[in-house]
Amino acid sequence: MAIKIRDKVKEDLANAKGGITKNATRAPEDSPVFKELEKGALTLSVIRLVDAMMNEAYLMRASDVHIDPAEDKIRVRLRIDGVMNDIYVFPKEVHSEVITRIKVIAGLRTDEHQMAQDGRFKFKLPDKEEFVDVRVSIAPTYHGENCVMRILAEQAQELSLEAIGFSEGDLKKVMKAVMKPYGMILATGPTSSGKTTSLYAILKKLNTKDVSIITIEDPVEYSLEGVDQIQVNDRTGLTFAHGLRFILRQDPNIIMVGEIRDEETAGIAVNAAMTGHKLLSTLHANDAATALPRLIDMKIEPFLIASTINIIIGQRLVRLICSHCKASKKLSLAETENLKQLIQSDLLKTAHTFYEGQGCSE
Repeated sequence: MAIKIRDKVKEDLANAKGGITKNATRAPEDSPVFKELEKGALTLSVIRLVDAMMNEAYLMRASDVHIDPAEDKIRVRLRIDGVMNDIYVFPKEVHSEVITRIKVIAGLRTDEHQMAQDGRFKFKLPDKEEFVDVRVSIAPTYHGENCVMRILAEQAQELSLEAIGFSEGDLKKVMKAVMKPYGMILATGPTSSGKTTSLYAILKKLNTKDVSIITIEDPVEYSLEGVDQIQVNDRTGLTFAHGLRFILRQDPNIIMVGEIRDEETAGIAVNAAMTGHKLLSTLHANDAATALPRLIDMKIEPFLIASTINIIIGQRLVRLICSHCKASKKLSLAETENLKQLIQSDLLKTAHTFYEGQGCSE
């Protein structure tokens, strides 16, 4: 697929070249995306452009790629370590071709422009024989269709329960709950806080030859060997609630439900936990304590909550300072006062040295 681009593209290319943030792992002139765009004054291969963009996002350790259309340009942003970064500016002329290419490889309808669509595809890693799953969400906006792609990289798949970052005390609590023969384990937190990754790490700990594990997810994010994973499909009526009811007839020992969203799913999940099953799920709540009134709001009796829940994990992604460029920092009076409002005063008394990242190629 190739398209012609007018001369005014050069201004957009200059913006693209300067648009890579300090979080990027490559210099702008080395970027395969920029090199592909640079050809744009004559002829641009959209296939190579999309491939280069995905490879670049993977190398930058991005979790999400956002393609946001504006009136006269397309902005490409990457979520790196939980923070959005403006990376490229594409000329508006390539918008429909880029979105069409993504629709084609994700198996979506290319003739539909007024309806939200979800899909997924795999892309080959640069210089490797491995493939990475990408989840695609396309929606119509005022300036055209936008696209958000979640990169389901194998780095998260390889995380063990010990490597996720729990404190020693919290890890002991989680392990104690995991080892119980039945009951519910809930992970709570905002979107993209690693809830599913934590549950996958627990499943890998529990995945032995003497148990049957079945999951129902929307979508199936990572493939786990030895685990039966079911994809939710609203078009065929396979919802979380119906799928969970069906799973209970499949003789499982351990069940994972991607998310408890409604009263019916919550009721069946509690029932399963009461009848000898170990059930893992996520729940949208701000913290562990808020999960309790959330379940009560779903019409679950308090005494059933108390008797079925083994543990509720409330989690966030915490950014770390780069160990290669961190430097000690003396806090100003204003910074000290701000910290007092955020952390316990006794912790502040014992912390004598603070650090900040200087920024480096790592």
